[in-house]
This record gives sequence, C-alpha cells and structure tokens, in this order.
Amino acid sequence: MQLADELRAEILQHAKAEDPRECCGLIAVVKGRQRYFPCKNIAETPDEHFVLSGWDAVEDQGEIVAVVHSHPKTISAPSAADRVACEKSELPWFIVNPKTENWGYCEPEGFKLPYVGRQFVHGVVDCYTLVRDWYAREYRIQLRDYDRRDQWWDHGENLYVENFHREGFRKISVSEVQPGDLILMNLASPVPNHAAIYIGDQQVLHHVQGRLSSRDLYGSYYGKSTAYALRHESR
Repeated sequence: MQLADELRAEILQHAKAEDPRECCGLIAVVKGRQRYFPCKNIAETPDEHFVLSGWDAVEDQGEIVAVVHSHPKTISAPSAADRVACEKSELPWFIVNPKTENWGYCEPEGFKLPYVGRQFVHGVVDCYTLVRDWYAREYRIQLRDYDRRDQWWDHGENLYVENFHREGFRKISVSEVQPGDLILMNLASPVPNHAAIYIGDQQVLHHVQGRLSSRDLYGSYYGKSTAYALRHESR
C-alpha cells in the first residue's frame, strides 16, 4: 500500500505535535480518495504505547484501509506487539518516528509470536494473549478476545471470573491440576488478574506484567496467589 506525499506530511505533523506521546490515526477511503483521520490515544501510558479511540466515527466516514501510529522513542520498524496487533486488525500499519522522520510498515502475513520471550504490552501482548495463543495452537481451541483497559482489576472489573464459564472452563481443585489446565492468580489485585498455563513438572507458562513471557516454577509465591484452577470442557 502506498501513501501520497501530502498524506505522509499530514501524519508526520500529527506525530510531531503529539511527541513524546505516541500519535495514532486511521486512513480511510472517502469518495475515492485516501484521507488521514487523527485519533485520540487513550492509553494510560501514551508515551509507551497507544490505544486508539474513534474507530467507529472514522468508519462512518469511509472504509478504513490502514492504521497509523508513531514511535517517538524507538526506531520506526514495527515492534513484535505492532505485528501482533496488525494481524488482529487485518489491515496494513504505517509507523513514523517524528524525530528522524523515518517510516516503518507492516501488513498481515500470518506472524506468530513464540511463547517465551515476549515483550509485555497490556491488551496486545499480555498474559491472556499467551493463553489464547497456546490454546489455539496446542488444542485448536479459539478463545474470544476481550477489550481490557490498563489495570482493569482496579476499576471494579473482574474479567476472568466473569468469562471463564463462557469460554468453556470449569473449576477444579488445585490438587487435580494437569498439563494444559489454566491457573488464575491474584497478583497485587483484589480479583484474579493473571492467567498461567500449567505445563507439568511444577512449571507454568505465563506472562507477568513488566516482564518477558517465561516458563517458571509454580512454587510458593504463585501457589499462594492462586485463586482458581480451571479445565476446559474439551479435555
């Protein structure tokens, strides 16, 4: 996908105006021409990532054909989180660095992250993303994705408890846990806010906020933090 020079100039101006925050916007075709629609970044840490607000309003204007955002602190090449979100959006992504004025680009091509070593980006590459990916790849179980704002557990929400039945999970005793079961934990939270997959040999595969995804010992800390053990109905 190509962008006209005047459209690139408009996007770059937006990125410079928002720096050091990440800008974000959408490109839509309106009456046969590409138009750039600046959108609001409503992320709680807008200097680190973006959460785009205004998709529906732009969709009312025309057909959305691309997503745009800036990298004020890093090179313009798409990050792993960008590539994951690009796959989810099913649209091309354009990225610009407002300081160097360099551009990056990615488009959906079947990109899949490895289980271990993922950078954490809440709502894009987080513990639930890892759970969804693992169940899809290992068991061909497609779990729904859910919009989840930063620190949702501190805002009266209880996403895991409210939805695990809907996704086909049932409670089991922690003493019954087998490889492939799901463990929900309270990590500095009043409600379960972290999910880990038990993979056997007293190990879990999970992605803790602020850390890389990893395989860790299911020891005393995680054991004491456990709220529920769950098994999918297909197993």
